[in-house]
Amino acid sequence: MSLETTLARISAIEAALASPSRSTGGVGAPQASGSTATATSSQTSPASFSQLLGRASGTSTLLPGTSPLGAAPTASLLTTWSSPAALNAVAAARTQVGQAEMPPGSNDSPRIAEYRTAVQGAVVGPWCADFASWCAAQAGIPLGDNGEGFQSVGALWEWAERSGRAIPAGEGSPQPGDLIVWGSAHVGIVEAVDPDGTIHTIEGNSSDEVAQNTYGPGESGATGYVRLG
Repeated sequence: MSLETTLARISAIEAALASPSRSTGGVGAPQASGSTATATSSQTSPASFSQLLGRASGTSTLLPGTSPLGAAPTASLLTTWSSPAALNAVAAARTQVGQAEMPPGSNDSPRIAEYRTAVQGAVVGPWCADFASWCAAQAGIPLGDNGEGFQSVGALWEWAERSGRAIPAGEGSPQPGDLIVWGSAHVGIVEAVDPDGTIHTIEGNSSDEVAQNTYGPGESGATGYVRLG
């Protein structure tokens, strides 16, 4: 698209933003309570200038906490948006799904040994916290005051409390990239949260492997979450 065409579309967009909508009473005007009118292009939520500009130039430009024009918000947009670093931790976790202990029940494998490198002084043993530490390190947000990582879930939670990252269950909602903690027994990473509160996780040492799990609203039994990033 030429510069002249883009500028012309920008001018048209600015004019549209400045003109009141006949169906809503003006850009940004609240709709009447209880309105059940069928959604049309003139009744969708007003788009930001950056969104409209993205459409004009043939690209999609989204700011944190926004969704494409006319599209339903994604699950992560229904809560506080996740930091890029936290989402990178999720991305790292996804690359490991299916990695398993060799032999089963050994708490070890060449890949699990790699997870232990994110934890100072780690030894062969239960490795869910090793995996969480590795994912965080891959995202550039290593766990611990000095990036030492954790092999103990209890120690991880104590650090989260000291550093202001701990969110006890019932005091806040999880978001993608949070660590999800079950007492001092187990930890995983939140992959996604559905609008109804369903939580999707990626957990190391889940039935001897890195596995994706899903918990319905109120069914996870988690004791808290750790906010990364």
